Amino acid sequence: MAAFLYRMGRLAFRRRLSVALFWAAVLAAVGLAGMTAPEAEEEPFSMPGIESQEAFDLMEERFPGAAADGATARVVFVSPNGEKVTAAENKEAVEAAIAELQDGTQVASTVDPYESGAVSEDGSTAYTTVTYKVDAAGLTDASRSHLDESLEHARDSGLTVEAGGDAMEDMGGPSGTAEAIGVSVAAVVLLITFGSLAAAGLPLLTALIGVGISLFAITALAGPLGLADTTSTVAIMLGLAVGIDYALFIVSRYREERAKGRTPEEAVALATGTAGSAVVFAGLTVVIALAGLSVVGIPMLTEMGLGAAGAVVVGVLIALTLVPAFLGFWPDAILPRKDRKDRKDRRAGGTPRETRKVNGGTRWASFVLRRPLPVLLAAVAGLGALALPMTDLQLGMPGDESKSTETTQRRAYDALAEGFGPGFNGPLTVVVDAKDADDPKAAAETVSERIGGTEGVVSVSPAQFNESGDTAVFSVVPATAPTGQETKDLVNTIRGDRPGIESAAGATFEVTGTTAMNIDVSEKVQSALVPYLLVVVGLAVILLLVVFRSVLVPLKAAVGFLLSVLASLGAVVVVFQQGHGADLLGVETTGPIMSLMPIFLVGIVFGLAMDYEVFLVSRMREAYVRGERPAQAVTSGFEHSARVVVAAALIMIAVFSGFIGDSDAMIKMIGFGLASAVLLDAFVVRMAIVPAVLALLGERAWWLPKWLDRILPRVDVEGEALARPAEPETRPAEKDLTRA
Repeated sequence: MAAFLYRMGRLAFRRRLSVALFWAAVLAAVGLAGMTAPEAEEEPFSMPGIESQEAFDLMEERFPGAAADGATARVVFVSPNGEKVTAAENKEAVEAAIAELQDGTQVASTVDPYESGAVSEDGSTAYTTVTYKVDAAGLTDASRSHLDESLEHARDSGLTVEAGGDAMEDMGGPSGTAEAIGVSVAAVVLLITFGSLAAAGLPLLTALIGVGISLFAITALAGPLGLADTTSTVAIMLGLAVGIDYALFIVSRYREERAKGRTPEEAVALATGTAGSAVVFAGLTVVIALAGLSVVGIPMLTEMGLGAAGAVVVGVLIALTLVPAFLGFWPDAILPRKDRKDRKDRRAGGTPRETRKVNGGTRWASFVLRRPLPVLLAAVAGLGALALPMTDLQLGMPGDESKSTETTQRRAYDALAEGFGPGFNGPLTVVVDAKDADDPKAAAETVSERIGGTEGVVSVSPAQFNESGDTAVFSVVPATAPTGQETKDLVNTIRGDRPGIESAAGATFEVTGTTAMNIDVSEKVQSALVPYLLVVVGLAVILLLVVFRSVLVPLKAAVGFLLSVLASLGAVVVVFQQGHGADLLGVETTGPIMSLMPIFLVGIVFGLAMDYEVFLVSRMREAYVRGERPAQAVTSGFEHSARVVVAAALIMIAVFSGFIGDSDAMIKMIGFGLASAVLLDAFVVRMAIVPAVLALLGERAWWLPKWLDRILPRVDVEGEALARPAEPETRPAEKDLTRA
């Protein structure tokens, strides 16, 4: 591996113009494809293999066209000062508002609440549903403005008027603010780390090129594949983070080799052969973790995982080819100013200054090596304490109730809950398949009556039949909120009573709707988490076994990952579920953790955790195979890698933290979870637990059974085949430097 990458790096250096033009052509080609691609029609969320999805599919089959309805806006009217919306003056204002809403050019229909019975029992609240001819993405700015103006005019009458529904959603797409914040902070970190504008700018430039290629490619494929917006957002998030980090490690190793007196070409080749090997295997672990999301069986997760994995692959390829090419264009500009001055002094015949000194990584490693057990116990105890809130983890799919109280959607949700009961915002939909029943109407009535008599059910709507008269649909309003445990218990009770109800009715039924879908998704994700962990962790352990040729080091890496991911999930629960510190992050409403969050966080964090493991431990392994004692190898690894790993972690934290300000609840939660996970994994697990465990294990850390050593392939990540002096074709001045 190292020898192959060594040759690749040398080739990229020598043919740097061709390499740069190739990537420019790739960027231009995918950019053109992305900009000319038709706008994607986002497919609805689906979850194969769960009852609510099967019921929804049955509805699409038996009620053709029902799923193709346009966007809706549910407008809520609340009377002032204890008055009733049925009072003459208020009723006149409501009807005037509905008439104005009906005048919209894209409006298909509105519903009169007084005729449809959409008035609360106490008469304080009423609502109307505005249905549009197009979906939310097809609404024009004029239609949205008309809706907003109609609401304002209705408020002038003294009524409290709010609106929810997909017609109120902001379809503007990502603003780019998160990316800008991440890049800005990354630039500062790189400048401090390298002390050179060129060295700081190169990783940023190559990462942005990689992200551009990935983003345009996803945009071009979004239409044919029906990709969601979150696919590109997550790809940008990860592509930017790993793209900067992978280039950072190549550049750092290049500067290290140049400091030893290597020529630029030889330094590039060695950096690509050694640090590049770590980049390849680190990238592989990330790709395994992301692509492994497909085993969960959730299309949305599969899309996000594969899209992000593609961005990581592009980042790896650019780090191995474009970064060496750019180093060929600016071989000395990448070096610190002090080193550039030393090189001038050497060429002028002067004496170079001695610059080697003990750095912070060496001092920290020495501290841990002197006190490995206390450091290990303190780190494990701290992560364990952070992980404790995980025992209270509640999964769900928050809706309008999770939005800020400053939004009209949230206020509409609260008004409906107060006027019609907390379960009104999350009704269950029951689909009765009476195709084989003797009397379909009687069968539907039996199912409706039996479910309506279940404890926890407030009301059941009249059944609506399809044109064939063999399928009925009705709504069930629970007494509790959509995300409450009581509602989940009610759904399970109704399904548990199914055999008796179906026997009495002579027909089958299934429960669906947004609330039931969220419950089913949560249960499926929880059941898939353990198999997913086994697949991903198992594959990565095998990969690390090949890389480090050790049994205990991969196991230690897996255990460290579990500690960091559980602690980060605990932090997510503390903030987003329990509400501690939520105000600082702009989270006004707490509730269940989004169902897809834990498994997606596990996938990404595992890949990133293995990044740091490979980068840090590969330098220790490199020192060990070249004759250093275990403790000395740990110190050497920290001396060469600690500063760069810290910089890489800070960059990732900055990139992920930028997404905390996103309006999408899932992206906000993922940004916080990833930032906290990287913080814990890089600074607690890799910087404290790893050296402490290696110090306690000593020689045993690198133990590998002889039979296993014989069958494992050798990939030479440490670059043993490259341990030789500089090439003879160096310039005379450079030859003197290699002997210095």
